[in-house]
Amino acid sequence: MGTRKLTSKEVKAVFLNCLFRMDEDTSNYVKAEGIITNVGFHPTRLKSHKEEIEKMLDELPDEFKKSGGGGWSFLNACNDKDGNQWTGLHETMEQLILLGIAIGKVKFQLPREMWKVLPGGMPYLVIE
Repeated sequence: MGTRKLTSKEVKAVFLNCLFRMDEDTSNYVKAEGIITNVGFHPTRLKSHKEEIEKMLDELPDEFKKSGGGGWSFLNACNDKDGNQWTGLHETMEQLILLGIAIGKVKFQLPREMWKVLPGGMPYLVIE
């Protein structure tokens, strides 16, 4: 069993590091549209964390993976693949999903206007 990378602290640290800092040119950014948050990430720092983000996403349950269950509700992203709760905050879960969207590894399965018919009105997502 390898070292766990999926923690609230780790997600928040990577997320914050990938944001723009004061006085940085924001004209070149990587856009990620989440559930309630839209973000423009710093492309160089995002790229430098790509492998780390992929490892954290890999800690989510197999049901989220295209090759596993084919996608699952955002509401289940609070647990890791061993069934352990890694965060209790939707904000932190969304930060991980936003990072995944930004690197092209996470996609929503249905358009936003269809989310209301899903459990809790929350989208289903898939990790490619």
